[in-house]
Amino acid sequence: MSETRCGTLALVGRPNVGKSTLLNALLEERLVITADRPQTTRHAILGIRTDGDDQLLFVDTPGLHDGGRRALNRSMNRAARGALFDVDIVVMVVEAGRWGPADDYVLEQVKQARGIPVLAINKIDALPKREALLPYLAQAAARHDWADLVPIMARRGENVPRLLSVLRGHLPPGPHHYEADALTDRSERFLVAELIREKLTRRLGDELPHQLSVEVERWREGPDKREIHGAIWVERPGQRAIILGHQGSRIKEVGIEARQEIERRFGRPVRLELWVKVRSGWTDDLRALRQLGYDSEQG
Repeated sequence: MSETRCGTLALVGRPNVGKSTLLNALLEERLVITADRPQTTRHAILGIRTDGDDQLLFVDTPGLHDGGRRALNRSMNRAARGALFDVDIVVMVVEAGRWGPADDYVLEQVKQARGIPVLAINKIDALPKREALLPYLAQAAARHDWADLVPIMARRGENVPRLLSVLRGHLPPGPHHYEADALTDRSERFLVAELIREKLTRRLGDELPHQLSVEVERWREGPDKREIHGAIWVERPGQRAIILGHQGSRIKEVGIEARQEIERRFGRPVRLELWVKVRSGWTDDLRALRQLGYDSEQG
């Protein structure tokens, strides 16, 4: 009888290096939300992949960043740092051709972790010439005693199978913790709130993605369809107006997009209603953050 292996792998890096895109590529499923905006990921989210005798428990984390005085920033940093400890493998994700103080900050956290360190060099398509990758790899290798360095293009899945093979090679022996068909330990309610936030983040661009959060306030299973009421929390009345759009056009479009994806994801008709609510200073209010699912997590 073959031996089963199971390990926990933390994906860490500065904001906007593509950790969530990489997780979706590793899982071959669209589990976590993505957007071309820093700090789209706010929670440590578990993604599960089982391949025969191997089970990989990936933890996608918020982007580690130095500074950030608001309680929300501190909460995200705690979630990211907390995921670094008691894991078997630490996958640091960087952007090819770039290494700055923010990456140095993440590396210092990685050096304190006990897990096997692997460096995933993402966005190799961003390099003006592929020949520039070799000197970058050499410089990155000199920064730490990495078990492996793997260049990838997560968005297109390029070299992701090789990274997956490398990670499987570092898994410790042990029993599986989840059923073979499990994808995450997060509830559908949580995933729905994240999908709504993703649609808002993508539509709003740089206007206010960091000042909004989504809470599912009502979830009712009907005979024909699921009824979901979502609250979009912002800090100021002017932000509420931005989300609503002219005569409610923007929130209507967000609602349609979110409903269609929720139905595709979970295979059931949905009636989705969204409201925008103002709560002054929620990003720096620990009680509000706990109510919205932040700060009560690991770390």
